[in-house]
Amino acid sequence: MSAPDGSPVGAERSIGQLFASATAEMSALVHDEIALAKAQLRRDVKRGATSGGAFSAAGAVLIFSLPMLNFALAYGIRTWSDWNLAVCFLLSFAANVLVAGVLALVGVVFAKKAKKSKGPQKVAASMKESAVVLQKAKPHPRPELAQDRIPEAIEAVARSSS
Repeated sequence: MSAPDGSPVGAERSIGQLFASATAEMSALVHDEIALAKAQLRRDVKRGATSGGAFSAAGAVLIFSLPMLNFALAYGIRTWSDWNLAVCFLLSFAANVLVAGVLALVGVVFAKKAKKSKGPQKVAASMKESAVVLQKAKPHPRPELAQDRIPEAIEAVARSSS
């Protein structure tokens, strides 16, 4: 097993190697945060576009279907029921309004989902959290050598035991 810079795990690395490793990991973290923000923005834009499409479809159905559907439905009701023609036209209009209302509700549902999803705010909070953690990061304390021991003797013992 080896560290990201290629040195074996457990081996002492120089300050330069540690700094290079930390810089590479920090760069990867920033790139990953940016990629996450882009993905969440894409999802929110898709939801917004779906919502706009549903609202547009509701309007188009209401506008384009009213004349033709109203006449067909009204005369059909008149044929089957012998009711007054005005009542038959009101019933056909009510059916068209019902269809447009259902499509508008679909648009509202998607609009709420797009508004509720706070992707960029989540990413910003995550980046702030990462910055706070990195600011508070301190190196691990190393045990101090006893005054009567020589570092070379400790190193020799460590080499002989491994």
